[in-house]
Amino acid sequence: QVQLVESGGGLVQTGGSLRLSCAASGCAFSSYALGWFRQAPGKEREVVAAITTSGGNTYYTNSVKGRFTISRDNAKNTVYLQMNSLKPEDTAVYYCAARVSYYSGNYYYRDRNYNYWGQGTQVTVSS
Repeated sequence: QVQLVESGGGLVQTGGSLRLSCAASGCAFSSYALGWFRQAPGKEREVVAAITTSGGNTYYTNSVKGRFTISRDNAKNTVYLQMNSLKPEDTAVYYCAARVSYYSGNYYYRDRNYNYWGQGTQVTVSS
């Protein structure tokens, strides 16, 4: 059974940085496309970033382009989200998600495309 465990969330001031990690187990990690999503209180869950199986292609929602970087280490079964220049509007619970992908060039930015989800990690950005 696939398990995803996020870590690295916390409280940071505006302009600060955090690095989220998501460790996977129970799967052939290199065959899974991955995504980071977030959900703020009272709002729908939204995609933040997505990455292909090899890490060669990435997707970012417009609001985080130039500030966040998604990456993966297939040897460590881990996906990362480096978040820089954080803003109060980035405050949310962040989730990683995974799905099998038979096409190495595909990333997925809709939550309905993912089968497996982590429990989430809280990110709070103070003003």
